Amino acid sequence: MSAKFDVAVIGAGAAGMMCAAVAGQRGRRVVLIDHARKLAEKIRISGGGRCNFTNLYAGPQNYLSQNPHFCKSALSRYTPQDFLALLKRYCIGYHEKHKGQLFCDNSAEDVISMLKAECALGQVEWRMPCRVAQLGKEGSRFRLETDAGSLSAASVVIATGGLSIPKIGATDFAYRIARQFGVEVGELRPGLVPLTFEPAVWQPFAPLAGIALPVEIEAGVKAGRGHFSEDLLFTHRGLSGPAVLQISSFWRPGTDLLLNVLPGLDLARVLISGKTAIRKNLGNTLAQWLPVRLVQGWLPAIGFNPDLRLADMPDRDLARLGNALNQWRIRPGGTEGYRKAEVTLGGVDTRQLSQQSMMVDKVPGLHFIGEAVDVTGWLGGYNFQWAWASAVAAGLAL
Repeated sequence: MSAKFDVAVIGAGAAGMMCAAVAGQRGRRVVLIDHARKLAEKIRISGGGRCNFTNLYAGPQNYLSQNPHFCKSALSRYTPQDFLALLKRYCIGYHEKHKGQLFCDNSAEDVISMLKAECALGQVEWRMPCRVAQLGKEGSRFRLETDAGSLSAASVVIATGGLSIPKIGATDFAYRIARQFGVEVGELRPGLVPLTFEPAVWQPFAPLAGIALPVEIEAGVKAGRGHFSEDLLFTHRGLSGPAVLQISSFWRPGTDLLLNVLPGLDLARVLISGKTAIRKNLGNTLAQWLPVRLVQGWLPAIGFNPDLRLADMPDRDLARLGNALNQWRIRPGGTEGYRKAEVTLGGVDTRQLSQQSMMVDKVPGLHFIGEAVDVTGWLGGYNFQWAWASAVAAGLAL
């Protein structure tokens, strides 16, 4: 005999637990299923273990999608302030770290415990660890074949996330189910991910690994969208840090990035106008604005001798140096892939979903939420806010 439920939520991460809790507290009989042995590992590791759970400024402008208007409804109906109200009910302390990014004072475990408690209030039943081997629809109900036996549900919510960080259990389950039911899945690629370069190209810069500095970075997209002012980090294989993670969602293979490693300073003008008064060599001059190790490693890599006296350099060389630092144009060879990506770009085509309920238009009762959907936020708590908002939208419609 199949156990019967009103709602089966597959995936017990941020979106799944929130959705199950909302539906359960509305009186629905809910079962929450997850194949992992450890609960909500992506919440646990986020924000260095303190969970960057939302961003005060989250809005539709902070999300990428082939259907950019889709996220507006859910985000407007469940805001960062709504999630903060939930945290306050559980006396969970938090703080703003940078540009509206909010973190737990204590630990990401506080958020996990809160979501578990919310599920308990909704009398949600758990099946974990439990793998869903098959999902089908029989008449108006869904049938799930699982490790724990057969289940029947009037509605199914797919909250299994994307392909990012496979070592903690990421799979393509959501996309397989979407295709099974005739729902299109857009192009998938790693997002919020470090960028890499061909070894021969990067060899002069590899010794700079570990150096971090604030930069402006942009990709070849519309002005204002693919442009960020954040910290950049040199690695042995390429570039990382918040600036690069942000721009990686906009970057496409075969295209350049443009970096300004001295934002706010017109280096060529400063050097040319002051070269007769500056009695230092080139390396010492640049070291007043940049890390010494960066100066000593970068200058030879771009063809300049750090020991040259500034006063002896022709203006054309100083102009070329200024351009090299204020407009450093580089072409990455690739990314670190899903193993290092924080999110998956692309996903279930939102043009086939209801903005209000996240339900598939042509498959009544089947909903997709969270990262599985083609809505991807910037770095800084935006993806968690989408998880909460899309989950509540579905939970209130079940």
